[in-house]
Amino acid sequence: MSMAKKVSPFRLSSLLRSQNDPRLALELFRNPNPGEDVAKPFRYSRLSYDLMITKLGRAKMFDEMDAVLAQMKAETRFVPKEVVLCNVMGFYGRGRLPDRALRVYETVPEFGCRRTVKSLNSLLNALVDCREFQRLSAVVESGWEELDICSYNVLIKGCVVRSDWDGARKMFDEMCERGFSPNAATFGTLISGVCGSLGVEAGLRLKEEMAARFGLKPNVAVYTSLIKGLFRAGDFESGLELKEEMLREGLQLDAAFYTTLFTGLVAAGRKEEAAEVLNTMKLKACSFTTATYNAVITGLCHENDSLAALKLLNEMEAQGIKPDVISYNVIIGGLCRGGKWREAKEIFTHMARRGCQPDVVSYRTMFDGLCDASRCKEAALVLEEMSLKGYSPRPTGLNKLMAELGRKTDAELLWRVWNTVERRNVAVDVETWEQMVYEISDKDQVADAAFVMDALLLP
Repeated sequence: MSMAKKVSPFRLSSLLRSQNDPRLALELFRNPNPGEDVAKPFRYSRLSYDLMITKLGRAKMFDEMDAVLAQMKAETRFVPKEVVLCNVMGFYGRGRLPDRALRVYETVPEFGCRRTVKSLNSLLNALVDCREFQRLSAVVESGWEELDICSYNVLIKGCVVRSDWDGARKMFDEMCERGFSPNAATFGTLISGVCGSLGVEAGLRLKEEMAARFGLKPNVAVYTSLIKGLFRAGDFESGLELKEEMLREGLQLDAAFYTTLFTGLVAAGRKEEAAEVLNTMKLKACSFTTATYNAVITGLCHENDSLAALKLLNEMEAQGIKPDVISYNVIIGGLCRGGKWREAKEIFTHMARRGCQPDVVSYRTMFDGLCDASRCKEAALVLEEMSLKGYSPRPTGLNKLMAELGRKTDAELLWRVWNTVERRNVAVDVETWEQMVYEISDKDQVADAAFVMDALLLP
């Protein structure tokens, strides 16, 4: 019997790169050669740490990522690159964990790295993602002299996020006064923000300013924001004219741009033009991402073609693109609206098996769909499951279920639903409580109704 090939540090990196499941990757990382003498530690490479930290960060497995970070910190054979720690701060920012991001920033020197403005910018961006604007101000004040153009772009982004347009202008002027010239990213952030809050006309004026005053040409991101704003305003012709302008400027249109174009045209009911965009994407061999597929799935469900959307879901998996919770939620919603609750229930049930856990939207969509279809027993089961996960249904859905149970005079199931709501402390509004009291009272269960009233009156 041949011995299993020993995993070397180089081979471990290759194996980690090809392993898509972060938990299996972590198991491999922790024990690359099972059964070997533990007295001789495995010599992990810098790349192995980088790959493992990235996988755990993307999967939001933050405690496990912390453990790998601590192990890397104890290494004496190499010094990690600063960019790895910058990425960690980014993961914590997207995970809304500002304390951990700040801790990593403060301990960068302990890893043997020289902390540069790159770390500062990563922390600033993480704080913006976490909406920690007071902390952001404190960090900026302590590191004001270190700020560069990227720092100012992040600070402008922070102002845009909270719709502080005076603050954004102040940051823009300060940046220029300090000798930093705005770049396409600066205007991309500003234009994206103003199109969403102040209107597309303000965005178009900024586009003119970036060309006339600073000699900058708009990039794809700028055009995408403007076209999205024009579509929102119902000005599709101007949006399509901007697309032609992009082509004249020689810009390479990416999948994100085409996705925006497709979504806007579908929402406007311009199906033929949307189909042309989709065909163009295929002809140009654009790399379809999960977001691209989600846009197409949304469009198909908007046209009540949920079966075609379901077929596209299977195509995603065949192409090696993992559907996310949005993909499933859109299809479940489309199937429910089309009265295909059985198909919706099947998709909902198999989500977890396909590696995607249902979220609160998944449960609420499925629950509402079953209530609309008067499938009370199935709805009650979904209600129990979602309550176990700490999720609450929409009041409208729960009220509909109570009313339907009242019509069916199903006192046993009515009481079971009440027990779920009361036992799991499901958050419901006063109207829902009153509906439950009414239905139970209407079934001559006076003692039960009195019990519900007591619960309603408790603080």
